[in-house]
Amino acid sequence: MKIERIKRITVLMVFSVLLVTAVNGQDRNDVIRFYNEGAKTVQTDVKAAISAFENVITVSDQVGESAADLRAKAVQVLPGLYFRDAYNIMNEKKPAPEIIQAAKKAVAAAEKYESASNKEKSERILIQGYNSMAVDFFSRSEFDNALLTFDSLLLISPDYLPAVYNKALIYRNQNNSDAFEETVDFYLGKLEAGKDDERAKQATALAIEYFRAAGSQANQANDLDEALVLLKKAEKYGEDKDLFYYFADVYNKQENFDNGAEYALKGLELETGDAEAKAKFYFQLGMAQAGKKQIQEACTSFKNSMYGAFAEASKAQRTNIKCE
Repeated sequence: MKIERIKRITVLMVFSVLLVTAVNGQDRNDVIRFYNEGAKTVQTDVKAAISAFENVITVSDQVGESAADLRAKAVQVLPGLYFRDAYNIMNEKKPAPEIIQAAKKAVAAAEKYESASNKEKSERILIQGYNSMAVDFFSRSEFDNALLTFDSLLLISPDYLPAVYNKALIYRNQNNSDAFEETVDFYLGKLEAGKDDERAKQATALAIEYFRAAGSQANQANDLDEALVLLKKAEKYGEDKDLFYYFADVYNKQENFDNGAEYALKGLELETGDAEAKAKFYFQLGMAQAGKKQIQEACTSFKNSMYGAFAEASKAQRTNIKCE
């Protein structure tokens, strides 16, 4: 009995070994089949190839060492395939969400399978996808969504300066002066002298225009202290003749005639136009001189400002101070 039992157990063990061997043989064949499917479609159907090579990895992990060679080959090819899929979607000009989704998968695959070059290339596509989406939001005046999307982009590439500049444009449109100033200053601080001079010129012009206009509005509202704060913010970005005119106007209204005259002269130095173009600066210079009791000089300045929109006001001022 004992001998018969041992025989039965031995037969069962042999059968089990044969069964495991057969299953493992079939599993490797599955790996081979999936690998061949991937190799067959790699040039014609990227998505199908990705699916096949992912199956190679999944099944080879179950099989173990006997399929390690095929797994290693799949690992080598998959990051590039995910990148190609994202690249194709971008080139086909698919909607930004599709580009972003594909690029995220490509980045994840590059990280999973440790391909630094494909990760870098896939991140560039992801950046373009986010930028396209943010620009779409901006064009529809969905500014909060645009800001969130640009922030997602900047998490990937903090020095992607077009996104920083576009954020400044959004803050300008929202009239968020603090955020606008902070963003423009950050942008300018990232630019390289000589290499990015045109970008710097564009950004400084944007900032001067924004704060100059805000200062002018405060001046019209007779909030002179606030006007000076805003005009000084504009001044830190560079010289501007119209900015100097508003400075002169505000200072003259505050009866700070020395500063009024100073900025009127600065404006005149920058103004290269005809007599009518220079009239407003001469008018502010005349106001400062009259305030300082420099009557003769004021009469001359008001005479030089008797053009265009300033003709009547200049004539009235000459009458008031009794110019000959």
